[in-house]
Amino acid sequence: MDKKYIVANWKMNPQTWAEAEQILDFVDDYLGSLGESKEFSLIFCPPFVFLEEAGKVLKTSHFEHEAFLGAQDIFWEDTGADTGEISGPMLNKLGAEYVIVGHSERRWKLGEPDETVNKKLKAILRNAMVPIVCVGERVRDGNFKEFLKEQVEKTFAGLTPDDIGKCIIAYEPVWAISSNPGARPDTPESAIESIHMIREVLIGNWKLEIGNLPKVLYGGSVTSKNAADFIGQKEIDGILVGGASVNKDEFVKILSQI
Repeated sequence: MDKKYIVANWKMNPQTWAEAEQILDFVDDYLGSLGESKEFSLIFCPPFVFLEEAGKVLKTSHFEHEAFLGAQDIFWEDTGADTGEISGPMLNKLGAEYVIVGHSERRWKLGEPDETVNKKLKAILRNAMVPIVCVGERVRDGNFKEFLKEQVEKTFAGLTPDDIGKCIIAYEPVWAISSNPGARPDTPESAIESIHMIREVLIGNWKLEIGNLPKVLYGGSVTSKNAADFIGQKEIDGILVGGASVNKDEFVKILSQI
């Protein structure tokens, strides 16, 4: 069985490196208790200010060969006078191997359009890192399939089938994220319906073969209470964990269900 991907998106947390280190140490101890039987690969995506130190920790002890460093965002140009931005070469030098792009909070809170996500996605690939590409509808209405189809087409525009095969997709239904007003829980059946549709668009538009399709994760407010329901589905290749990933006890509870 292929290992499941567990992506820990720390967002703008925690506030200090000391707290971040406590989380990593706690998870490292848990990994040590498992011996050799690990059915998952971990990707930690801390805030930029912790990337360098987190990368050093991930090269040690039980994390080695089991956990990888990821960034939460990237700028689409490799060089330039772009105040406040972080380039692909910078992330490379810090040891980042994965980069989240198109997260719902950047799409909906900061207004990033599909075209911007597309340029960032290309920057990640150009710099030989793996994109974790977030897609998902804001509301689950009668038009959600058409919305998802258009979002996927615009997000991956101009990429080759080989490019898309190098990506990981995170399906993120915005309406199921607990921090949003009126949120309601998603179900594995609903998530799988959307994931099937995403894959159908990739197969139809880019002629991808089944063996070359990207892995697809689920990312709608994953906690220890619902993680097993999603991760246990063969159609779902892993989970994107947000707030629960900076609660060390909660995160280990999630890992224990895999």
